[in-house]
Amino acid sequence: MADGRGSAAPALLAVAHGTRDPAGPIAVRELLRRVRAIRPWVRVVEAYGELSAPSLEEAAAGLEGPVVVVPLLLARGYHALIDIPDRAARLLPGSVTARPLGPDGLLAAALAERLRAGPPLRRSDAVVLGAAGSADPAGAADVRAAARLLARRLRRPVPFGFVAAGGPELAEVVAGRRRRGAGRVAVASYVLAPGRFHDRMLACGADSVTGPIGAHDATARLVLRRYDEARLRAGAAISVR
Repeated sequence: MADGRGSAAPALLAVAHGTRDPAGPIAVRELLRRVRAIRPWVRVVEAYGELSAPSLEEAAAGLEGPVVVVPLLLARGYHALIDIPDRAARLLPGSVTARPLGPDGLLAAALAERLRAGPPLRRSDAVVLGAAGSADPAGAADVRAAARLLARRLRRPVPFGFVAAGGPELAEVVAGRRRRGAGRVAVASYVLAPGRFHDRMLACGADSVTGPIGAHDATARLVLRRYDEARLRAGAAISVR
């Protein structure tokens, strides 16, 4: 399919982590529907690294020509830096893999809107960014940067906590805000779709937890930003063969 300049646009293979929660793929599909609405001349293909279908291997089998792989992940880590790029390179020679979605100001905008959909925040309330976590220091640094971006947008401190690998633990961060005198504690859920990580956030002891970032127009624009960045970085390597 041709882009606005008349040349063939590489396919966008969007690879989410995957989850056993059936609501997860529904959220991903809605996000990709918004991506297609913004740029209908780009072929957008859904895939998952594990647990959900279609797998990366199944999706790649139906692709021909140039491909840009966009990990639908919010931070660096094993899946974003090793697993998805290596599998994509093996399955789709000549493809290029974009960097993960986060951190980015567009995600901060989506998080802020999710918070506005909940109870109104008072000056005495605290906001905590809840993330899955990563054993990779680069992933932890990305979450720290995401918390700073949200703090800048909200004009209030935003610490972060993890519900899986690494630390600090989200429940302890929430409890710490209470010990410091917070009236209420709201957790901004820094996950893309429903699943076990979001379920753990719901049990962290906060007064409110936002829904996953999910299908938000800012996130859809960010997917295309990463696609464009990777396409430009690859240059001639991604040209039509």
